[in-house]
Amino acid sequence: MGSPAPSASLHGKRILLGVTGSIAAYKSAVLARELQRRGATVRVVMTPGAIDFITPLTLATLTDHPVYSDFTENKDSGEWTNHVELGLWGDVFLVAPATANTLSAFVQGSCDNFLQAVHLSSRCPICVAPAMDLDMFAHGATQSNLARLAERGVGIIEPESGLLASGLEGKGRMLEPEAIADWLELWFHDRAPLKGQKILLTAGPTQEPIDSVRFIGNHSSGKMGYALATALVQHGAEVHLISGPVQLKVPAGVASVTNVQTAQEMMAAASENFNTYDIAIATAAVADARPKHSAAAKLHRNELPSAIALEPTPDILAHWGQQKAAHQTVIGFALETDDGVASAMGKLKRKNLDFIVLNSTAVKGAGFGTDTNQISIFDSDGKAHKFELKSKTEVAHDIVQHLLNHLTT
Repeated sequence: MGSPAPSASLHGKRILLGVTGSIAAYKSAVLARELQRRGATVRVVMTPGAIDFITPLTLATLTDHPVYSDFTENKDSGEWTNHVELGLWGDVFLVAPATANTLSAFVQGSCDNFLQAVHLSSRCPICVAPAMDLDMFAHGATQSNLARLAERGVGIIEPESGLLASGLEGKGRMLEPEAIADWLELWFHDRAPLKGQKILLTAGPTQEPIDSVRFIGNHSSGKMGYALATALVQHGAEVHLISGPVQLKVPAGVASVTNVQTAQEMMAAASENFNTYDIAIATAAVADARPKHSAAAKLHRNELPSAIALEPTPDILAHWGQQKAAHQTVIGFALETDDGVASAMGKLKRKNLDFIVLNSTAVKGAGFGTDTNQISIFDSDGKAHKFELKSKTEVAHDIVQHLLNHLTT
């Protein structure tokens, strides 16, 4: 299905796991755990037949979510289970194991149980992992059903050959959970909207040395930039990160990392091969000024100057805007202490950006060091998009979605 996917391909994904009445249902417990280990959130839907092979309690305990198998949650009160909501929740509906009966029902559009109802109301893509005896799998009817599902865009996770429950040996054995998770990673990666896009991203602060131990800098933690790097990777981008000094783990799947300390070092890394990137995003809080003279060794108290002469640091974002080709997108960030709209709009036009992300320390819970942020995005045509206070992970996905909208208009 293509080249290996980044290890972050399942991180943050919402996987609706369908379990049908096959002896292979015992593997569903291991599969649910493996998907979660790779960062996915899993909810489970079972057919009545599946409950004969594995208990809902097992899967509910492993996923920390209720398991759905009936149209009513409480028969006494008449409370019903919203199959439409489940169909809208998932990023993918993965049916593993998928019996011959379920495959046939999917082809016919039958709705004889709750899982089939979820199938008919799902807007997300569907993948199936068949599991059955070799003669059932090889039967013309089964093969015809699989072909028709594939024509509809259903992902078919081919079974493997091996010892079957019947005692026979042949093709029909559901793929092992780790292999299914690998398949799903590749499947998500191949469908990712930013696949093939090379993105250059700066993050974190810069530190401009006064001497060997002191510096001019700011309180940036790099959390917003690193959250954005993660979201971009999850959407299939090839991310090259230029990072100032932070105490953060490099996000899984990032193609390369260049660690820098000063604005000049960040400028050098950001300029190198800039024309080979499709998108450049400047989340870094670059120091605007640096000492004109820096001491190579530590200055003692009695050696400290009464004043420090400053000079401007290189303007990375302006350089990108000047060098930007027609096919490139350049995105800036603006941190202000007031509402900042006028300043952000000025920066947007002055530096020839495609859009700019504004946040203000005046908003409680936003700004440096927090786990939340509240942003507004301004397009080059002046159109504004305001978002509520959210986790930086959620904010990152809002920014990526805005980027996707920009690229398709």
